[in-house]
Amino acid sequence: MEPPRGDTVVCAAPARIGRPRATSRAALERLGFELFAQRGFDDTTVDDIAAAAGIGRRTFFRYFASKNDLVWGDFEEQLARLDALLTAADPGTPMMDAVREAVVEFNRFDPAMVPWHRQRMTLILRVPTLQADSAVRYASWRALITGFAARRLGRPASDMLPRLIGSTVLAACVTAYEQWLADENADLGGLLDLAVRQLADGYRDLGPRR
Repeated sequence: MEPPRGDTVVCAAPARIGRPRATSRAALERLGFELFAQRGFDDTTVDDIAAAAGIGRRTFFRYFASKNDLVWGDFEEQLARLDALLTAADPGTPMMDAVREAVVEFNRFDPAMVPWHRQRMTLILRVPTLQADSAVRYASWRALITGFAARRLGRPASDMLPRLIGSTVLAACVTAYEQWLADENADLGGLLDLAVRQLADGYRDLGPRR
């Protein structure tokens, strides 16, 4: 979930002295992250972010529906990217190998963006007030894996096995992220690859239902 590249707009609100107006989704996101680091997520308001950016509340809401949305960035765009990776998987690649490759590629970031992504995931995984919102987003992410598994297995997405695969892949990825956050020297791609690879061992002999 890399920081989005939003279009710039002209803002009517006066800029804060000493800081240029934040006039894009990415600029607002970074400023929000700075304030969260200084004050904590719960103690930072939309008004605080808007004031620091030199814009009004209405301008903030042109970019993000809420403070929570700022943390997640352009989540719908990222879901579409994961869906595209799964759709493009070679039909001859074993199902769990295809899932692993898609997940690792989906979480590949330019090195310059890694510190921002680490801060994003720290908020998502460790701030209690974000957990309810996170559960909704995770459900959308999990549904993509579930749907892919259902297609490969020739089963409805409502069947238990595709749903189990979706849920366990999500759990494996969250575990890899928690390990990554706990160790600044860890390689995220390597942890994700290992987590899904170990999970795949339990699903190795699965095939379409006959």
